[in-house]
Amino acid sequence: MKTPKRIFHFTLFLFFFISIFFYAGIVFASSGGEHHGGGWAATDTYRVLNFFVLAGVLFFLLRKPVSQFLGDRIKGIQDQLNELDEKKADAEKKIAECNRRLATLEAESEKIIAIYQKQGEDARQKILKEAEAAALKLEEQARRNIEQEFKKARLELEAEIFEKAIAMAEDKLKKNITAQDQDKLVGEYLDKVVIK
Repeated sequence: MKTPKRIFHFTLFLFFFISIFFYAGIVFASSGGEHHGGGWAATDTYRVLNFFVLAGVLFFLLRKPVSQFLGDRIKGIQDQLNELDEKKADAEKKIAECNRRLATLEAESEKIIAIYQKQGEDARQKILKEAEAAALKLEEQARRNIEQEFKKARLELEAEIFEKAIAMAEDKLKKNITAQDQDKLVGEYLDKVVIK
């Protein structure tokens, strides 16, 4: 395989070779084929020699700078290609990573949904237990309140019945007691007090 430097030298040589034939053709055409006493050969020879000298000087003067310029340009293009290859490899790695993550994304989302569902079920169970405990507490409090109210109402009713019974007994006693009964009661009371 030819190196870039050899290709450049071959191209430059080919350019000069074609240029010589082109220039020689122009020189022969401009002379018109006239021979003025040996004039065309000397003039044309000088022109051809001038051209060859100029071409040789240009070739030797421009060979290294042009070669270096083209070599630097080729190296720059190769560096850019290498950099682009690296970027392409990085992009392919990122795409592969994204594809892998996309493939696992569905499994991850299902795991997350399962976790949230479990947390929701746990929260629901906790709320139900707390509500049940609160309902039992309210039921117990209501039962105690009913018992207290029932005791209070029973005591009030007993007191009212007792007061009415005493009032009725007094009324009965007032109606049924005679003066003799009162004297007898007073005597019995005094006997008890005096004996004691």
